[in-house]
Amino acid sequence: MKTPVSDIAFTPSVKAVQERLGSRIGYASMEQRGGWKDVVTPELAAFLGERDTMFIATVNSDGHPYIQHRGGPPGFLKVLDEHTLGFADFSGNRQYISVGNLDDNPKAFIFLMDFANRRRIKIWGRAEVVENNDELRRKLHDSDYGSEPERMFLFHVDAWDVNCPQHIKPRFTEEEVGESIQALRDRIAQLEAAVRSCGP
Repeated sequence: MKTPVSDIAFTPSVKAVQERLGSRIGYASMEQRGGWKDVVTPELAAFLGERDTMFIATVNSDGHPYIQHRGGPPGFLKVLDEHTLGFADFSGNRQYISVGNLDDNPKAFIFLMDFANRRRIKIWGRAEVVENNDELRRKLHDSDYGSEPERMFLFHVDAWDVNCPQHIKPRFTEEEVGESIQALRDRIAQLEAAVRSCGP
């Protein structure tokens, strides 16, 4: 039998805990039905195209994890092919922890949240830092972002999964709230105009 894609996360130790706590049967059934995906599907691509923020995790040579936030215009994390994602990396606090960690260990993890719709996606893979590549820069850099990238990141997808919405509290961006408020303002304006048309 082919090794399930989810084995990237479900190590023997994890499966032993699942067995002990009663969830292994359900996950084994999921694996038999096809389980997690290892390619970028149209559904995942659409989800990524709407995101303006993400977290990427790396691990250093001592095994210490690190999580870095990255953000940009919606769709800044771009799909290059069914196995590869990429994003432009801009100057920040200049600690370069993620960049240094990837020199030691290319394994990485991306975590994405859609608070408004209570969705989250986890992506396992391998990341690499690319510098001085104008063709890749053109593909990944949104020219209207207002800043020039220092480097590019490529992320090679090994597995991804969708988490359940449990415990996700809905949150909305300024733009999303603004759209709702504008709809209310338009309705108020209509009602005020209707009142005025009725006369004194």
